[in-house]
Amino acid sequence: MPTYPFLSDDWIAAARRIREAHRGSPQQVANPVRMNQVITDVPFGPGSLDAHIDTTSGELEIDAGHLDEPDVTVTLDYETAKAVFVDGTMETAMQAFMAGKVRVQGDLPKLIAAVQQQATPLTPEAGDIARRIKEITE
Repeated sequence: MPTYPFLSDDWIAAARRIREAHRGSPQQVANPVRMNQVITDVPFGPGSLDAHIDTTSGELEIDAGHLDEPDVTVTLDYETAKAVFVDGTMETAMQAFMAGKVRVQGDLPKLIAAVQQQATPLTPEAGDIARRIKEITE
């Protein structure tokens, strides 16, 4: 299986294909969130990237660009984003937050609930999506 640098155009396209393969399957989003992300220190492109996650439809939507009226906006560096959003470890997220590597504007409890949910997927489909995303990531 090919791998791609996290958040590169090829990685985003592959992540979309993974998401599309699971469209309509039960993912049980217990803590829906509209989250904008500003990723800094990106090792390609202009050096930063705007992205978002939206789970309010009941399915995971990840894409470039920002949402209007997000619940929360998170600013973090590339390596921290990769550790949190690909590896999904709550400990990494909390350590990064405590170290000042993560800046949050908006609903912090909603962010914490979303990160916890990512670390412990509620369905086999959600776990498969997380596993496949990890597999395509350099």
